[in-house]
Amino acid sequence: MAEWYRRRGYTVVARNWRHGRAGEIDLVVALDDLVVVCEVKTRRSTRFGRPAEAIDESKRDRLRRLTVAWLAESGRRPSRVRFDVAEVSGPRIDVIEGAF
Repeated sequence: MAEWYRRRGYTVVARNWRHGRAGEIDLVVALDDLVVVCEVKTRRSTRFGRPAEAIDESKRDRLRRLTVAWLAESGRRPSRVRFDVAEVSGPRIDVIEGAF
């Protein structure tokens, strides 16, 4: 997934960042003064819905809190933060930019 962003000019700044028992951020990338937090969801099929549908309000809130913690720890002060969702289904990757 990181390579998808690299090809578009982003720099990978964190992978699988954990904050104690609070949870994990899959991927953090940056481009200029933008930080992108990407949640990666993988599914073998869409039989039970698209991968992004697994990210409910509780998961979004947790990612927002984790992002605040990551920003504090990293010392970064970006002008913008964006939340993306990467849907991985077999070889196909669809990135929903600004998913929430």
